[in-house]
Amino acid sequence: MPAAAETPADIDAVVIGRNEGARLAACLASLAGRVRHVVYVDSGSTDGSSGMAAAAGAEVVALDAAQPFTAARARNAGLARLAARPDPPGYVQFVDGDCTLDPGWLATAGAFLAARPRAAVACGRRRERHPGRSAYNRLADWEWDTPVGPAPACGGDALMRLEAVAGAGGYDGRLIAGEEPELCLRLRAAGWEVWRLDAAMTLHDAALLRFAQFWRRARRAGHAFAEVAHLHRRSPLRIWAAETRRALLWGLALPLATLALAAVHPAGLLLALAWPAQVVRLAGRWGFSRTAWERAALVVAGRLAEAQGAAGFHLARLTGRRRGLIEYR
Repeated sequence: MPAAAETPADIDAVVIGRNEGARLAACLASLAGRVRHVVYVDSGSTDGSSGMAAAAGAEVVALDAAQPFTAARARNAGLARLAARPDPPGYVQFVDGDCTLDPGWLATAGAFLAARPRAAVACGRRRERHPGRSAYNRLADWEWDTPVGPAPACGGDALMRLEAVAGAGGYDGRLIAGEEPELCLRLRAAGWEVWRLDAAMTLHDAALLRFAQFWRRARRAGHAFAEVAHLHRRSPLRIWAAETRRALLWGLALPLATLALAAVHPAGLLLALAWPAQVVRLAGRWGFSRTAWERAALVVAGRLAEAQGAAGFHLARLTGRRRGLIEYR
């Protein structure tokens, strides 16, 4: 990682949120004094988030409730507000309102982007703040531990070069999830680079404490897989095509095949053993520890929810309906 370049001075931040309460206050405090300007974009909060953000010194943008709320739409609104300033930033740190920024992140990521002109995005390690509170929090923390180096995509927290993001047209505001990988695909197609750095970036408070929350989160992921894969179905990069097929295979095709065969002969129920066999296979890949068994069971269970989300997207597409946000909190 280049170390000679200095941290750029022209970094602003976009924070998005909806009813984040104390999490938002902590997020804004973590940015204080580390960026020039903060724009907070609110998606219909009823907990006083906008007033809290204004009191913390952020410029507040309230999205019009007449249009469906999406994270992509919120990020675009913040990006547009910063780009319209007399002194637009060279770099924008996007942060979800339930995250706090690591004190050293901007120095690391800013120097990296300044030293690498074709790098459009730098993301680091997002950690779950309370992994001990639930198996679902631990699963989220594991999912965010992506490989270091050139990356296909980033998550909601990332430092981005304004020139690159604006040139790509920003986020696709139609997407209810998966907007960051979709943007990164267009950036890479235009010749930009996306990097995952070996550095602490943010702490996230997932607050995933119930199975129903885990299910909705996985269903949202399945919807994102299917929607983004369909949007870029002709792209040679084939983003999320494999993930969509995997969800539909394990979460839809296998259950239907099991029921169909069982209707012919009771032995058809033996096909259902594919699920526990997959749990064993994944637990073995991760070392057969207690955490490995826990993770494997949730990953396999999550395929059913992902299939529900993917099938829901295609059903809505075929019937001309638009799906709303899938919130897990």
